[in-house]
Amino acid sequence: QGSVGPGGYREHDDRVSGRGFSGRRKKGRGPFRSKLYSEANSRVRSRGVAGLRTRLEEDDGDVPMSDAHDSPRSRYLPYGPRPNRAANIHITVRRDLPAQERSGSSSRDGGRRNWFKITIPYGKKYDKSWLLSSIQNLCSVPFTPVEFHYDHNRAQFYVEDATTASALKQVSRKITDRDNYKVVIIINSSAPPQSLQNELKPEEIEQVKLCMSKRYDGSQKALDLKSLRTDPDLMSQSIDVVLNQRSCMLVVLRIIEENIPELLSLNLSSNKLYRLDDLGELAQKAASLKILDLSRNELKSDRELDKVKGLKLEELWLDGNPLCDAFRDQSTYIRSVAALGRPLGPDGERLPPPLPPPIAFDVEAPTTLPPCKGSYFGSDDLKVLVLRFLQQYYSIYDSSDRQGLLDAYHDGACCSLSIPFGPQNPPRNSLNEYFKDSRNVKKLKDPTMRFKLLKHTRLNVVAFLNELPKTQHDVNSFVVDVCAQTNTLLCFAVHGIFKEVDGKSRDSVRAFTRMFIAVPAGNTGLCIVNDELFVRNATTEEIRKAFVMPAPTPSSSPVPTLSAEQQEMLAAFSMQSGMNLEWSQK
Repeated sequence: QGSVGPGGYREHDDRVSGRGFSGRRKKGRGPFRSKLYSEANSRVRSRGVAGLRTRLEEDDGDVPMSDAHDSPRSRYLPYGPRPNRAANIHITVRRDLPAQERSGSSSRDGGRRNWFKITIPYGKKYDKSWLLSSIQNLCSVPFTPVEFHYDHNRAQFYVEDATTASALKQVSRKITDRDNYKVVIIINSSAPPQSLQNELKPEEIEQVKLCMSKRYDGSQKALDLKSLRTDPDLMSQSIDVVLNQRSCMLVVLRIIEENIPELLSLNLSSNKLYRLDDLGELAQKAASLKILDLSRNELKSDRELDKVKGLKLEELWLDGNPLCDAFRDQSTYIRSVAALGRPLGPDGERLPPPLPPPIAFDVEAPTTLPPCKGSYFGSDDLKVLVLRFLQQYYSIYDSSDRQGLLDAYHDGACCSLSIPFGPQNPPRNSLNEYFKDSRNVKKLKDPTMRFKLLKHTRLNVVAFLNELPKTQHDVNSFVVDVCAQTNTLLCFAVHGIFKEVDGKSRDSVRAFTRMFIAVPAGNTGLCIVNDELFVRNATTEEIRKAFVMPAPTPSSSPVPTLSAEQQEMLAAFSMQSGMNLEWSQK
């Protein structure tokens, strides 16, 4: 009998979220089956006993846990450990198996090999050289990573023996990245990497070379490898050439390099290629290549195309790949693949030439950009209307009671507040008082919270504004931009500076941008239907310029002088309402 230690142990990391890896079915019991590869703070994952089976894997001599129905040579225990309890599981293994089956796997080139897949969750964000050198520096056993690659957000590679795997396991959580996260290393026993599987024998490589010579058009310098795996000549001799396996692709590239380096056109369509890592060397093998056909493969992301950017292509065929569905329109498609040459559309049509390189300014010495232009209103009438509105609005907003703003909002008005997200805000001027109400959709992904932080109806809007810190706005800093105008709607943005006049952040200077959408109210007024406020800390330059000039008094209002007709209307309104001229003008 063999004995396996506490089953179901696996490493726990909050960022991994307990997910397995693509190479293993979801019912697996974790990457390791003994304490040698588990950490002290590992947690037990229990799935009950119904599916507990054993099998002899071809990867090594261990006897790991696996799914049901895997092997008729083993038996299962009907009474396993209760959930969430560690227990030893005893397994009966038949000893009458051939010696080769009881030992580790043997690859086609012979020899026993115990392979392990090394996985770094979220390793995609790390540079390959930094990651490998950091691991090498801490690992007690020198190792050579085999087939390093990125799989979704993970970085993965293979090592060949248990001693190296054990040493790598000791490095887990001992490397800290620049974001202060611990780099986690997870080890799985594995089949040999793809580059070592199905390695072609010398006589098979000769047959592949003969097959490629039949598919080569010397007059066009074009090689057609479409559906190479189903080539009748290769199938008749039981030679399996799978181009999405590294070993086979490297054989093909080597034949190209040694025999037809002048190749101009290469057709790799219909070969179920899902990644292009192995084509990264094509630029060195066939430097003159101008046409590359990758149509009807399994490429899902345009990021795969980054791996063949070294090619100086004139035509690139991508139709029939899932990535074509990711582009909204033809212009998006062109921008994405223009760096690779002259692309062909999803339907095979020739698209415009690649976009020219971005325009750069050859400036010898630093220059000062021209100053920003002032406010834009579109017309003098709009200028009068908007400035009057802003003067009235902020005179109430900066008062001790903002309840007077009720008249400025529509019954069904909406309002939201956002602050920038990031550690760049210094603690002295932190925006903590705005944080709980911030609806920054770049950070906030929860739809329930997004809805909750959107203030509806004018009563809720003004109640919310009353809770914000008391302020004093520098109206001389205001820059107004009218974005859109119709007979029934006006959209304009206000940029400016204010300071807080009470609370923990008293005298802190802030910058703001406020987007108002308003509809007409009465003859000469506005009613807000949507109000978006963005608050950030003011820059040093903005603080220096703020509140230099005194705020204008009502008598020195920025509203332009009224025309004779407007003055007559103002006088008539004053008489009818009983208000003085100053208040009638508001």
